Formats: sequence, structure tokens, C-alpha cells
Amino acid sequence: MRTMTPRLTRILVVDGSEVARTIIARVVEEEMPYARITHCGSGHEAMVYMQSEHFDLITTALMLPDMDGLDFSRQVRTDQIHHYTPVIVVSGDADERLLREGFAAGVTEYFDKSLGYLAFASFIRDFTRRHTGLVGRILYVEDSPTVATQTIRLMERHGLQVIHTPLAEKALEILLESNPLELGLAGNVDIVVTDFYLKGRLTGGDLLHAIRAKLRLSQQEMPVLVITAADADEGRQTEVFHAGANDYVSKPIIEEVLIARIRSLLLIKQQFIALKSQTEEMRVLATTDSLTGVRNKRFLLDYGQQLLADRRSQPVSVMLLDIDHFKKINDSYGHIAGDRILEALGRSLLDSLREDTLVARFGGEEFAVLLPRCNLRDAQTRAESLRAEIEALRPAGHPITVSIGVASTGANPDITLTQLLTLADQALYTAKDRGRNQVCA
Repeated sequence: MRTMTPRLTRILVVDGSEVARTIIARVVEEEMPYARITHCGSGHEAMVYMQSEHFDLITTALMLPDMDGLDFSRQVRTDQIHHYTPVIVVSGDADERLLREGFAAGVTEYFDKSLGYLAFASFIRDFTRRHTGLVGRILYVEDSPTVATQTIRLMERHGLQVIHTPLAEKALEILLESNPLELGLAGNVDIVVTDFYLKGRLTGGDLLHAIRAKLRLSQQEMPVLVITAADADEGRQTEVFHAGANDYVSKPIIEEVLIARIRSLLLIKQQFIALKSQTEEMRVLATTDSLTGVRNKRFLLDYGQQLLADRRSQPVSVMLLDIDHFKKINDSYGHIAGDRILEALGRSLLDSLREDTLVARFGGEEFAVLLPRCNLRDAQTRAESLRAEIEALRPAGHPITVSIGVASTGANPDITLTQLLTLADQALYTAKDRGRNQVCA
């Protein structure tokens, strides 16, 4: 699944106090590694900086040495480059004038600095997530060359990457570049912006229907913004939403409205990605052995049966490894040393085996390894190599050996996972009966 790479956030800090500017710059940079702080002591100096550099966020004290903070905000709103840049007033005194005149002056937000500079850093971090640094790739479908040129230039000016096509058919191809049934669909696109009326075989409404019904992408997975005619009546607007649109804007396009709509849809997409990532992290935690870092037995039993059922994985071999005389190690050196040995062994198994191999803690000091597309002879060879590596490992400074039992589905591809593990377990006991530190199949 594709994630949005953090972009550099440029913040202009305006405050008459050099001490305040320095503290703000330090705590914000510590809290936000992708931020670059420029600070100055007056409104005039800030306006000079703004002529040569574009800032994503501006903070200002309410009272500056050369002008009022609200007057400075008004000047920011007259600047062509920074007309839409968020302005935060930082003050310990939210007087009635600020609350009464702030919105009209173009102030986006207010922070009470009596809460402390650490709270300010957290406030700025959360604020930038919601309001600055538009990051995303837009699939833009528009068949009017004139409108497309103007709108693309507008979106790119706000930091967006735009993929343009005049045809809904081509847009559908772009979305289908990734497997629609796998996580990470349309990984090159964050949101779709499409005219509802297109001249090709498919209309914008048809594209919307295909995104929702054919690709089965929800409004959170693939937000869609529809552009409608200026005279669209309520019935047409209702049709847009029934077709699966998240939102719509009417022609002629107003820059501030379009960017506000895109920003809200990008937030929806980012929240969806974050939720997916958290869900995956929780799934991994629930199926991973916390001590050794390998999968747990529950995952082995669930996933292993699926692996055996997939003919593309045949033949499947399994190793069962057991640390020799592990009880003596615990009795002699303590359970902390035993845990360190188990942890080191789990890490070694993950490092030594190929990516498509499943390693799981089967119980206690016993580990299971599932090897897809591996016959019994190759599994024995790899088990012997692994046994030798572990013998040379000396985790936590203690020499250890392992006994390994190997079994394969080669002779019977319809065998169940439980039966396969039973055969490997029998081979493991044979290895122990023969003196340990060896491989038996």
C-alpha cells in the first residue's frame, strides 16, 4: 500500500522577541523533522521574506514592533503567493478585538501561548496535518483543453501532482494498473477529479459507477470530486451523489473552493491509509510472538492450511526445530538467559530463510518453518545448513544446538497441515533419540 511521503513544511515565525522566536523554532523543529523554520522580528521583514520564498504556514505575535498582528495578517491576504496561506496568531491575551476582528483580518487560528511552547509545537504539528502542504496525486478527467490547462496549473500551484486525461476510458485504465482486488489499488492515484459531462463513450457518471461498482472502491479508498455545469439543478446534484461522488464543484471553477474540496478529500484518503496501516499493525501484533519476533502458532495453523491448499505452493515442506537440553539452560543460567537465546534464535531464523518462508514459534523452545515450493531433499539440505548456522550462533554467549525434523507433502499433496506437522514431529523425536544436534526426515 502506498503511503504519502512527508513533504518539507516551510514555516515563517514572526515575533518581536528574539528569545521567543528561538524557542519556537527549536521546539517545532524537534517535534516536526520535516519542518524548516524561518523567523524574523517584524512585519516588514516578514513581507520581504515572503517575496522570495513560499511558506506553508505563518505564525505571528499579536503585537509586532512595527505593526499590529491583525494588520500583518491583512497584508498577507493581499499577497498573491500567500493569499491562502494559513496565519496563526500566537498570543497570551486573546482579547475581544482578536475574537471580533480576527476572521475578517484573515486569521486562520489562534494559539494561547500561556499553554507553553511544547504545547505550541504539538499544536503546529497537528495543524499542519490538517491545513498545509497539500500532498497527493490527482487523476483529473476533463475533455476541454482550455479548462484542463487552467485547472492543472491551479492545482500544481498548490503542490499537487496531476495526471490528466480527457477520456473516462483512459482514467479507468490508469486505475486498473494495479490489481483491483489487492490492497494498494490505484497506488499512483489519491483522488479523482472528473467532469460529470464527458464527450467520450463513457461519461463522468459512468466512470464514477465503475469506480464504485466494478473496482469496488469505497468513498474512503478513492474519493471522487465531480465538476458539474453551473446550471446543474438539485436533481442533477442528487444524481452526482447517488453515482458515488464524495463532493462536487460547479463551473466556473473558483480556486479557493476547489482547493478546499480537494484538501478535505485528501484528508479522507490520508485517514483511510492511516486506519489501514493501524489495522495491519494490529493484525501483525496479534499474529506475532512478542519474544522472538516470528509468527505465533495461531497464525501458523490458519495460514499454513491455506498454503497447503494452494496448488501453486506445492510441494510444501516443514521443519520442526527444538533447542537441545533447553531446560538445563534455564536451570543453569536462568530464564532471562533462556529468553535471550529464544529471541536470538528467532531473529536468526528470520534472517537466514527466504521471504516466502513462514517461521513460527510452535511452543516453548520449538519452532516451525513452512517452505513452499520445496521438496523433501531440498528441505533436508536447508535444514542441515540451518542446524550448522545455529550451532555457530552462540546466542547470549551460550553454545546451543538444535534437533530438526523434516516432512513434505511431495508424496501426498492432499495431506493436511496437522498430518504434516505430525510427521515432522515424529522425525524430530527420531533426531533426539539418535543423539540430538542432527536432521531427520
